[in-house]
Amino acid sequence: KPMFRTAFKKHRCLIPASGFYEWTGGKGDKVPHLFTAGDGSPVLAFAGLWDHWTDPESGDDVLSATIIVSGASEWMTPFHDRMPVLLTPDDFDGWLSGELGPEVLKPAAESALREWGVSKRVNRTGDGDEDPTLFDAVESEAA
Repeated sequence: KPMFRTAFKKHRCLIPASGFYEWTGGKGDKVPHLFTAGDGSPVLAFAGLWDHWTDPESGDDVLSATIIVSGASEWMTPFHDRMPVLLTPDDFDGWLSGELGPEVLKPAAESALREWGVSKRVNRTGDGDEDPTLFDAVESEAA
């Protein structure tokens, strides 16, 4: 998109994450699914862009970033129609330098991620936000 043209050329970044969530199910009965690295490693690396700009209303300097998404892989389709672009360590330098282009902005291989249903409490704020059991696998009906 035109608004990201300059950032794509000059302001690329890696956005580390331990995982991400998608929800399935009907209104009022959404089930959260946690996606993490397929090999069990603790960190995923999303392709990202960053920019620095001035808010025209307040005059404040703003540093912002965005995660690049692609269409979903066949494996991801039951959960969502898009997914973050995952980069492998072999791609990091080429992505950051600009040597790699749009060809890397594709769905991740099926083996890149693993998934499990987690507690519906992940969608609530308040007490228990730091509870490590939020990441434990649960049966759908018990979520």
